[in-house]
Amino acid sequence: MAQAPGAPVEAHPASGAAALAPEQLARLREKARFIRLETLRLIEIAKVGHYSSVFSCAEIFAALYYDVMRLRDGDPGWAGRDRFLMGKGHAAVGLFPVLADHGFFDKSLLDGYTRLGSPLGDHPDMTKVPGVDFSSGSIGHALSNGAGMALGGRLAGGDFDVFVMLGDGEMQEGQVWEAALFAAHHRLGRLVAIVDRNGYQLDGKVDDVMGVESLKDKWSSFGWQVHEVDGHDLAALTPLLRRLKADRTRAQPACVIARTVKGKGVSYMEKEPGWHLGYLAPEDAQRAREEIMAREI
Repeated sequence: MAQAPGAPVEAHPASGAAALAPEQLARLREKARFIRLETLRLIEIAKVGHYSSVFSCAEIFAALYYDVMRLRDGDPGWAGRDRFLMGKGHAAVGLFPVLADHGFFDKSLLDGYTRLGSPLGDHPDMTKVPGVDFSSGSIGHALSNGAGMALGGRLAGGDFDVFVMLGDGEMQEGQVWEAALFAAHHRLGRLVAIVDRNGYQLDGKVDDVMGVESLKDKWSSFGWQVHEVDGHDLAALTPLLRRLKADRTRAQPACVIARTVKGKGVSYMEKEPGWHLGYLAPEDAQRAREEIMAREI
């Protein structure tokens, strides 16, 4: 739960709750809409960007950063914070507005996204952007680093959880599975991997490039507790993540396979691999904006 600087820090008071109150659900849906709208705005500045990769995980960002994760507003370096790592670093354009919204850096920096001298690039850089826990973009390394953070936290007596979001195309990387073996062997129960299973990667359908199913069976066989969920259904996704965070008896690391739609929220981007990287002309961006505002996801 986000906290004001200096405020008492505690886990989300609703952690482990079976369901969200209507006002909580409405707030998270609005935050997911905010993420999509800001993605449009920032890519208009850059003139190229990863729309559809953000749109598939907007609800995941919203659930983690506005409900599940323990954070302290304005204090990105707080030692007790939950950690978030992102294998699919090209979705950083959707994360940066969230970090600014938490007061981790001045919101005015967003207006210079990718411009010369800006710390905000197409991929996140932990040495430049407060609130970024891992510099990603080279696919396959995030889970290894997340496992290291979880093990390091245990050895140091820390009290935080580590969440790692992975692309489904990333499941084709061998290092992911080496990290999965490591995490299960060391019984890293404070580690949660979230697979954004939108079915597409840069070169087309994931399972046409190299089949990865059955993901549930694979993760289970590597010693992980596995859950499947609609990654756009905040009423299902958020309580699941709350329960995983609240569970202090679980020794296994947990994997959430979030079934999502690439480009979700803008109809002509959905399941269209060409929008993995692209640019909308101003009039097209306005139409996308209107659709995002009108649709109830």
